[in-house]
Amino acid sequence: NINKEKNGKISAIGPLINIILALLFIPLKFYSSGFLALIGSYGLQINAWLAVFNMIPILNLDGSKVFAWNKLAWALILIPAIILLFI
Repeated sequence: NINKEKNGKISAIGPLINIILALLFIPLKFYSSGFLALIGSYGLQINAWLAVFNMIPILNLDGSKVFAWNKLAWALILIPAIILLFI
């Protein structure tokens, strides 16, 4: 049986993985040059955008399930994802 809490926790994993991946691309973006820096930049931006998009609280996106379970957890995932967009 999947209740609201389990569903929210499961749905939070995807955006959290995107945030972790975005963080892993930061050193590649800033401490390399040329093609590797470009890969780092794209990796950071794509994963940050995916995390933000998935946290939109509408329809069947992960954000609606996390928001229904715990609004604080939703905000604690969304805010770092938005910050990563501007790095």
